[in-house]
Amino acid sequence: MADQSRIRNFSIIAHIDHGKSTLADRLIQFTGGLTEREMSAQVLDNMDIERERGITIKAQTVRLNYKAQDGLDYELNLMDTPGHVDFAYEVSRSLAACEGALLVVDAAQGVEAQTLANVYQSIEHDHEIVPVINKIDLPAAEPEQVKAQIEEIIGLDASQAVLTSAKSGIGIIDVLEAVVTRIPPPKGDAAAPLKAMLVDSWYDPYLGVVILVRVIDGVIKKGLQVKFMAGGTEHLIDRVGCFTPKIEQLTDLGPGEIGFITAQIKEVAQARVGDTITTVKNGSKTALPGFKEVQPVVFCGLFPTDAADFEKLRESIARLRLNDASFSFEMESSAALGFGFRCGFLGLLHLEIIQERLSREYDLDLITTAPSVVYRLTMNDGSLRELHNPSDMPDPVKIAQMDEPWIKAVIYTPDEHLGSILKLCQDRRGIQTGLTYVGGRAMVNYELPLNEVVFDFYDRLKSISRGYASFDYEQIGLREGDLVMMNILVNNDPVDALSMIVHRSQAEPRGRQLVERLKVLIPRHMFKIPIQAAIGAKVIARETLAALRKDVTAKCYGGDISRKKKLLDKQKEGKKRMREYGNVSIPQEAFIAALRMGEE
Repeated sequence: MADQSRIRNFSIIAHIDHGKSTLADRLIQFTGGLTEREMSAQVLDNMDIERERGITIKAQTVRLNYKAQDGLDYELNLMDTPGHVDFAYEVSRSLAACEGALLVVDAAQGVEAQTLANVYQSIEHDHEIVPVINKIDLPAAEPEQVKAQIEEIIGLDASQAVLTSAKSGIGIIDVLEAVVTRIPPPKGDAAAPLKAMLVDSWYDPYLGVVILVRVIDGVIKKGLQVKFMAGGTEHLIDRVGCFTPKIEQLTDLGPGEIGFITAQIKEVAQARVGDTITTVKNGSKTALPGFKEVQPVVFCGLFPTDAADFEKLRESIARLRLNDASFSFEMESSAALGFGFRCGFLGLLHLEIIQERLSREYDLDLITTAPSVVYRLTMNDGSLRELHNPSDMPDPVKIAQMDEPWIKAVIYTPDEHLGSILKLCQDRRGIQTGLTYVGGRAMVNYELPLNEVVFDFYDRLKSISRGYASFDYEQIGLREGDLVMMNILVNNDPVDALSMIVHRSQAEPRGRQLVERLKVLIPRHMFKIPIQAAIGAKVIARETLAALRKDVTAKCYGGDISRKKKLLDKQKEGKKRMREYGNVSIPQEAFIAALRMGEE
């Protein structure tokens, strides 16, 4: 058990790409956690996708041993957190396990939207925040201006900000000294009943479920019988240790320490993040103030391109769920796409990453339906229902009111892109709540309906601002909306995979766009095919796909016109009968392309 006064628990918070993971690499290297040979760039990002995209998805923890300038040895527990808005829940639980945070700001880019969101979370947890200005060796670096920005926007005193360049290793000792001198040691009582917070859990093929814990009071040892207060399950601890980033076995973890335990747990779902771990005998009576249960925000259907892969998809999804408890799924079937799953995600990036991991790690070819959000329906008899899938929409006559989720968005943008961003938000039914100028850039506050954001808002924002705008959002609850269900009919048959819920004012343009797109994508048949977008029984947009036809009059040379007419009428009759009994085959590529409608 370590001396509490020499433990420092801190996390690194920053906007995407401001250099959190690189700074973590340097700190590990400097304190001797890994030798030069074992070192690799972004050593804590161990998923392929994390390395390729250069983003952190899972929060990671490392214990560093540092001999400070005062001659004492310190134990530093570092948490590298994700910067992306979809993984804000990872950030919140990492922060709850620390006493302080290093706020990393890019010396060239300055304060961005996500920097603010994470700082406010950190301030809520009552943290000591140490500003670190990174990338000072860039030609475009303006550390003094960034200091002024930190003071102006966040209200932190930046006169003591540490100047570093994580890439070239400048100022790393200053960062470590600042952690030791400015971040307070943890408080806790080793004699009190055990109280430990479950910070994270993941599945390891050799060890089963590995649980990352932060001990608040008491001591956790091998052989203890513990219980999870929210899960209500009991387990025997068979291994205690920490990461330096390599696994190191320990005998115990005392108050203030962060480490891992394994207890022969088979499923990550049993180890719920934010749960309190205590002993079965003489355990703590009260749980720690828990985290919010992670709620999926965006839903979409995942279907295998080849129906024979359904079992493989079921297995793969179940295995992914072992590692990512924030992702939910249930089975569904569709007339057009066969059997698949309705899955819930925390946001679009989360959806994309799960999809990519399924195709990469499990070699699956998938079709995703248009993403939708959760609507709340108030029926005429006063009962409430949640609607996850547009095709489950009850008869509109029975619905008294329909509520949709709204978000509060903060957008940072250089001045020259402000006009087009305001237009984008207006087009998406946004309500502007504020516009201020900070350090030469505009900060726009908007309230927006989530279903307008989940479709392609982020891509559009990035393209109109040439990648300079940054965007962060949080949910603010449900509001009533004038929403309708739009069906797409091909040859008078509804296509369930393309049905969507839209705002009445946008139903017509979106419907028109979709039927025009389908007219190009569906191959021509021997008969005419009407493609319609409809709300209830009212058709709001229609295109007709012309028939392929054989030239039946080719063998008539001259002669009477009535003979040609007879042949053409006979052909028309045949086509009419064919249209009544004919099946329209819509190729899967047409579905995929139609679902990507918003991307142009």
